[in-house]
Amino acid sequence: MINVKSVMMGCFAMLLSACASMGDGDTAQKQRAILDMKNEVLTQLYSTKPDTRAQIAAAPGYAVFSNANVNLLFVSAGTGYGVVHDNTAGQNTYMNMAEGGVGLGVGVKDYRIAMVFHSKAAMDKFVTSGWTFGGNADAAAKAANKGRSVEGEAYYGDVTVYTFTQSGLALQATVKGTKFWKDKELN
Repeated sequence: MINVKSVMMGCFAMLLSACASMGDGDTAQKQRAILDMKNEVLTQLYSTKPDTRAQIAAAPGYAVFSNANVNLLFVSAGTGYGVVHDNTAGQNTYMNMAEGGVGLGVGVKDYRIAMVFHSKAAMDKFVTSGWTFGGNADAAAKAANKGRSVEGEAYYGDVTVYTFTQSGLALQATVKGTKFWKDKELN
């Protein structure tokens, strides 16, 4: 007899790992791929919200992440990678992320996160502890430049967070936690 839950979780894990993969390459190639993704996201952010260019330039630092998220009925999970840039020191910290949550929804979504740190303390705390907890509700039906999605902007103390859906089909309302941590291989 086929265990439906096991099959769903296996497909879920396989799909999630494929969506968030950086691919092959040595350390320098992976770092370059992350920096290229960061530059693409900043270009997108600046074109949709031109005032963010000055906001990021004046901030102690910012972060950009690429994330793949899968939601199957009552469970949501995602993985990703990115970089925190310290504007003062001119230094990059490469990081990973994982998220999990519960709620109602279905879908797969590839999205980007840009965070602006308005204080050095907020940036340092993020790099050293990197944990967030919050809710999420969104709808997306997008492939390349076609389709629509609802984009988000949120404020958490000294951090402004912008999200952009790259592609996916999702309808979800979840409560989730996200863990960010330094990538030992890339730092």
